[in-house]
Amino acid sequence: MSEPVGDLPETLTTARLRLPLISAEDAAGMLAGKRRLSWHRDYPTPRDQDAVAMVKADDPAASWGPRHLVRTGDGTTIGSVGFYGAPGPADDDVLEAEVGFGLVADARGFGAASEALVVVLAETDRLGVRVRAGVRPENSAALKVLARCGFTQLRGAGEDGTLVMVRPLA
Repeated sequence: MSEPVGDLPETLTTARLRLPLISAEDAAGMLAGKRRLSWHRDYPTPRDQDAVAMVKADDPAASWGPRHLVRTGDGTTIGSVGFYGAPGPADDDVLEAEVGFGLVADARGFGAASEALVVVLAETDRLGVRVRAGVRPENSAALKVLARCGFTQLRGAGEDGTLVMVRPLA
């Protein structure tokens, strides 16, 4: 059985993005329909709200939760990226976590999702965690992002038709 894994940094950064963890306060506000001035007018989306529903105050696995995706140039929050909980052992006893990501429509097509996912995956590589993602087969943009980021294995499909893609350990 695999050893427990460590925490991810509170904020991850790239040349163009900042990825802070979504706080319990922000999550509660997002679920209540409240918005911050720095958020894009279309953020959060219903998918973002679904992701933050699991954010709880004082959660020991909080670093494995969802993160805002913030453009550093103008400080606008344009989406989210993160995990659906801490890694757990897969059928082969390798630690594995599921990642999700999404952007508001205006922010798509500029490489932000790939850039955010690359920095998140660098951390999972450092910790020896394999990553999987669920994606609808008709979501060609998300499939391209996953392919660019090394998700090369198709594990199968869920009952709802969602494909389960896996990125092997680096």
